[in-house]
Amino acid sequence: MTNKTVDRRSFIKNVSLLTAGLAALQFPVWAQSIFSVGYPAHNIPENKSIDPSWQRSLFNRGKATTYLKSKNELRYIGMPVGGLHAGTVYVGGDGRLWLWQIYNESFEGVHEGIDPKLVNWDDGTSLRKIRPRDGSAYVEPAIANNRRVLEQGFAVKIDYEGKTLIKELNEDYWDEVSFEGSYPVATIKYVSKDFPLEIKLSVYSPFIPLDAEKSALPATILRVEAVNTSKKPIDISLLGWMENGVNKLTGKENMGQRKNTLLQAEDSTGIFFSSDSSNKEVQEANDSGSMCFMLHHNIGKAQVSFNPWPISDKHFNTSETSSVSEYFSEKLIGAIGTGTTLASGQRFSADYSVSWYFNNPNPKLKKLVKDAERGFHYGVRFKDAKEVSTFINANFKELSAETELWANTWKDSTLPHWFLERTFVNIGTLATANTYRFADGRFWSWEGVGACAGTCTHVWQYAQAVARIFPELEKDLRERVDLGIGFIEESGAILFRGENETRPAIDGQAGTILRFYREHQMSKDNHFLNANWPKIKKAVRFMLDQDKNGDGMTDTPMENTLDAVWEGEIAWIVGLCIAAAKAAQLMAEEMKDSSFAKVCETYVTNGRKNMEKELFNGEYFIHRPDAVQGRQKLGSYNTCHIDQVYGQSWAFQVGLPRILDKEKTVAALTALRRYNFTMDVGPYIKTHTGGRPYALAGEGGMVMNTNPHNEAKPFGENVSWQLGYFHECMSGFEHQVAAHFMAEGMPDEGLILTRAIHDRHHAAKRNPFNEIECSDHYARAMASYGTFITACGFEYHGPKGYIGFAPKWSKENFKAAFTTAAGWGTYSQRKTGLKQVHGFELKYGQLQLNKISLEK
Repeated sequence: MTNKTVDRRSFIKNVSLLTAGLAALQFPVWAQSIFSVGYPAHNIPENKSIDPSWQRSLFNRGKATTYLKSKNELRYIGMPVGGLHAGTVYVGGDGRLWLWQIYNESFEGVHEGIDPKLVNWDDGTSLRKIRPRDGSAYVEPAIANNRRVLEQGFAVKIDYEGKTLIKELNEDYWDEVSFEGSYPVATIKYVSKDFPLEIKLSVYSPFIPLDAEKSALPATILRVEAVNTSKKPIDISLLGWMENGVNKLTGKENMGQRKNTLLQAEDSTGIFFSSDSSNKEVQEANDSGSMCFMLHHNIGKAQVSFNPWPISDKHFNTSETSSVSEYFSEKLIGAIGTGTTLASGQRFSADYSVSWYFNNPNPKLKKLVKDAERGFHYGVRFKDAKEVSTFINANFKELSAETELWANTWKDSTLPHWFLERTFVNIGTLATANTYRFADGRFWSWEGVGACAGTCTHVWQYAQAVARIFPELEKDLRERVDLGIGFIEESGAILFRGENETRPAIDGQAGTILRFYREHQMSKDNHFLNANWPKIKKAVRFMLDQDKNGDGMTDTPMENTLDAVWEGEIAWIVGLCIAAAKAAQLMAEEMKDSSFAKVCETYVTNGRKNMEKELFNGEYFIHRPDAVQGRQKLGSYNTCHIDQVYGQSWAFQVGLPRILDKEKTVAALTALRRYNFTMDVGPYIKTHTGGRPYALAGEGGMVMNTNPHNEAKPFGENVSWQLGYFHECMSGFEHQVAAHFMAEGMPDEGLILTRAIHDRHHAAKRNPFNEIECSDHYARAMASYGTFITACGFEYHGPKGYIGFAPKWSKENFKAAFTTAAGWGTYSQRKTGLKQVHGFELKYGQLQLNKISLEK
């Protein structure tokens, strides 16, 4: 069949990988079981068989997660260490950089995911072909050594006791290598019995919450540190090298040359990587641009042409040449060295950086999004990679200090290390090829790398991280897209993929109204709300109008995040609209729009009353079918659905009053734990086929939708391919439920679920930094930050000058980071006897407060 652009809703139908990319082939045999007459019996055990001591240990502070060479835990590690919206550069478990997805290849149907390939997966009943958007990197993770697109590395030479010892910073050279990755800084340590130095490598890109400009540099910083652990002085030489990657994909022999040019400043040394070609195709290629390798604020010597294999003593005797060129067919590598003499116990450090500049959006992306035609935002700020490196060099102290300050602030907490790691890790999605910022400042994203365009409202509304860490990006989305490009002025409908869609999605509409309120809260003043209120009000009216019978329960069939148009009154959508109406009521009150506030209040009152009366079955909330259409089409009906009380979960994220009865809500969450959560999904996915492999046998998780009472045809008379979603574990939805567990005072349940996700992403199995749904680094997974928010009981309203904390455990001794509209820092509370002390330590920016809410 003809190759064509595909999206995630076609995941069951499209399974073939052609040389150029993905294409539709056939409806697979394995999916036929979805449509069988008999539906398999529910088989998730109510007794979870959880070891009480293990459960208690989840609350322990513990230590930062460290992965070891000796345990074979390094090969899959890929932590994003480039700037925001600058492609994907990974640091691997042994400190070497890999993947290098910086050449603007990613595009739907052509180059999806971090490793565009099909893999085989045995689901227990048959062998299935899995694409990147369906979890190929979950089943068969990319291995760093197989994806080293560019040569890069370091070597250390010492003269000790009459011997010359040379070791590369590569796991093959050391007895032990350890990797600690608390985003945004990776720390790798190298140890050998025969080597009298402690070597540490820190890798990161400047990452400063609330500063989306300085955090969006197309660059990676690598700091090498060495400590002399012997009792004698040691001469140390350090050598770093980097390949010229310009036109790496398109440069062919006789089409041009790569060129390395020496850059020398007063106390810094660099090599500028460029290319020279008269071929127009090469000049305009996606990978045409420049790179730069630099040693900052350290005396160094450069070799503009360097052949590092095998590394020997002669490589450290550097010679400087102003420039050198090589044909595209040859690798061209540059190196920079430095060194010193270390006394016993003395420390030495050297700061290198790699920067890149490929301001050439994929031509297909330019056709899809007009804003891409002028290039990327970093292309406006800098003219080439040399300017990027020069900026870093001039601001190195500030960029590094503020990044380190945030990293230390985040880790300086009483919360468990593993919990802090998992709830923050997904903000790294911004530093992958999943997101872009165009020349005019517009923020745009796929759902997952190269899959499903348009910063989709019904996916991104789950993601809580960006609005709290880089609020200007979310505000840009609200104003430029949701109330601009994607806004239908006549009706108030918000197109759920901006210009890439022609319809609204009901959950995306409601979730975006809640995001309007959140973005208002994450502002210093009322400007955002004042400027946008007329359109926000229209968007709210559109949502309210989808309740055709006036009972406060939306009932208009519309698209939702499970890629189908469901009919009837659906608890998770009804509740989400109630929460959105409550947020709208509060915004209207702030705008002194009392009549509209009353309209919203009436909707909330009616909706809550009727949802609790009509959609609660005594155990959990359900989907009531349309009175006329009945259960003909796909729906969740009387089954137990993961998002059934999502509206109340969202309400906690923005400090709304309760929108659903606590007792009924907790009952619903308890049902989810009983019927949908399992410590081993294996038996379930073996009998309930058709889902994508985001949790495998032996791994725990919460299944999207289950049929605990074994109804016949539980999901409708004429089910469709989307039924496969019900049989999966998707981490974004799971994080949302974990956050809700926390908020309702169920921290055990929240930690168990979050830990199940964390353990699924252990480095022994796959990349800990890549939570996959529809392709890699999936946006919905940024819901994980919401679990941190509710664990802290955090509330904030910038224009009102209000902040509040109500920790869900360790109230006697609690400490955690917080972010606000213009500053961030640490909150602490400690109780000693009858005395309780609360503290705010502002680390960055400003914080204006009029009211503080705290709990005893």
